[in-house]
Amino acid sequence: MVKNKGKTICIFSAKGGVGKTITTLNLAGIYEILEKKVLIIDLDLSSGGISVALNREFDKNIFNFVDDYNNNRYQDFQSYITKYDEFIDFMPCPKDPRQANKIDSKYIDILIEKATYHYDIVLIDTNHVLDEKNIVTLDKVSNILFVMTNEPMDIKNMKSLLSIFKDANIDKYKILLNNSQNPYKDYFSLFDIKSVIKANIDYVLSSGFFLKNIDSYVMNGEIITLQKKMPSLFTKDYNTFMTMALDVYNEEEKKEVKKHA
Repeated sequence: MVKNKGKTICIFSAKGGVGKTITTLNLAGIYEILEKKVLIIDLDLSSGGISVALNREFDKNIFNFVDDYNNNRYQDFQSYITKYDEFIDFMPCPKDPRQANKIDSKYIDILIEKATYHYDIVLIDTNHVLDEKNIVTLDKVSNILFVMTNEPMDIKNMKSLLSIFKDANIDKYKILLNNSQNPYKDYFSLFDIKSVIKANIDYVLSSGFFLKNIDSYVMNGEIITLQKKMPSLFTKDYNTFMTMALDVYNEEEKKEVKKHA
């Protein structure tokens, strides 16, 4: 068990279909390379795909954790976890989407808090809705990674989302432009996107990282960044993931240094 509290990172977006789940899994792969113990929590409660993408069967999920905690049956956090490999575990969303509505947001706070005492990194995949559960999550986590694409509607929605965060004085986020999600929809330049959303783009995944055979990875439960050929075939994007992982992981330490400077 990790003695110090781990870092919590929520992967969020202003619309669906931007590649949040694959980004979450690829980050998990990078943290495994860095020998960090990782938990992936699938908070896309009604339609999450973490267990499908990892091709693993599971016995318990988030609903079981919440139900047991609510009814004084909770004993061991690890009993709700499914193992992927030596470094990566995950807690899947409910099998029955109807159970998503039975999960009180206060238990999301408890879940994340408990996870930080067992893992170096807790990655939280979500849907794109600003509902109570996601607001609790975004407030609770150490850092937020916004994922967006080069599409007009996505850029418009991201501008609105960032305005909300600015009004709330929340700045614990980084922005990833995922050009690999829709490589043929290269509508705007990087300068134009930054001008519209009035924020910096911290990371860019190139259109060259687009994988036509992505379904084969899902069918085999494989994480792309853990493939041996990844660093040589996609050097630029592999380095982007590595930089992203290190930046987000060390962000809190950087803030503490600034406070005491």
